[in-house]
Amino acid sequence: MKIYITSVFVDDQAKARDFYTSVLGFVIKHEIPLGEDSWLTLTAPDALDGPELLLEPSGHRAVGPFREALLSDGIPFASFEVTDVNAEYERLLGLGVEFTQTPTVMGPVTTAVFNDTCGNLIQITNYQD
Repeated sequence: MKIYITSVFVDDQAKARDFYTSVLGFVIKHEIPLGEDSWLTLTAPDALDGPELLLEPSGHRAVGPFREALLSDGIPFASFEVTDVNAEYERLLGLGVEFTQTPTVMGPVTTAVFNDTCGNLIQITNYQD
C-alpha cells in the first residue's frame, strides 16, 4: 500500500492552483472540469508519477468547523518536505508568503508554517539524520 492522493481543502480552486503552482512550485497533474469545480491534482515537479495533492473544494458543511479549529489552534493541515527549510522560508518570504511559524529546530526536524491563502496552514519540514 502507498499514498496515491491526499487532499487539502481550498476556498477557491483557481486561486489555490495559482498559489500552489506559481508560488510553491507544484505542477498540475490533472485538471478535469466537474461542473463548477474540477478534479485538480498536483505533483512535485521532480516526482510526476509520485503522490498527488488534490485541491479539494471546501464546500462540505464539515469542512468549515474543522478548518476553523485547526487554524485557531495553529495546526497545519498538511506538511511538505523541502531540502532546506531556511532557504525555502526565505524564498517564500520574498514572494510575500505569510508565515505563522519561522524555521524552528525540533531535534532532528526543522519546520516552518505558512498560510496558503486558501484557508489552511501548511508546514514545510526537513528531517536531518
